Amino acid sequence: MHRRQFLASAVATAALVATAPAWAQEAPQAVVEAYLAAWNAHDSAKAAELFADNVVYYDASVGKPVEGKDAAKSGVIDNFLKAVPDAVWTMKGKPVVQDDRVSFEWEFSGTNSGDWADGTKATGKKFSFTGASMFSVKDGKIVSQSDYYDALGFYKQLGLM
Repeated sequence: MHRRQFLASAVATAALVATAPAWAQEAPQAVVEAYLAAWNAHDSAKAAELFADNVVYYDASVGKPVEGKDAAKSGVIDNFLKAVPDAVWTMKGKPVVQDDRVSFEWEFSGTNSGDWADGTKATGKKFSFTGASMFSVKDGKIVSQSDYYDALGFYKQLGLM
């Protein structure tokens, strides 16, 4: 009898796990790592799929947040990947994870061979700069991203300052 109850319980648990939404199984760190991988695969659509519809993206060098999945995709991801088609975004060390928050230091590098969305022409220059990002993830989606980096150093490497 105990064996039957155990088997019934095991089958019920397996069925529950198998039908649970995919996002319920995605830890915040896994979501952020998938986002980083999509950037490095130069797949802006896949990266944007990891945003919540109402995501808030904040770039400290710009100072004004971009709100909404479509605006973040076109204004941030597409902008960078078109201007830097060989972009590489590398996590330095292990991320700091606390509950739904993920933070890490990074290096971003590539060659500015495409024009920027604001009309700035490609410089053809290689660059590499470091920064840090902080993410908040809920229900398997990125609800906020804040990036902090030395924009002046970046612009100098591009020959824009």
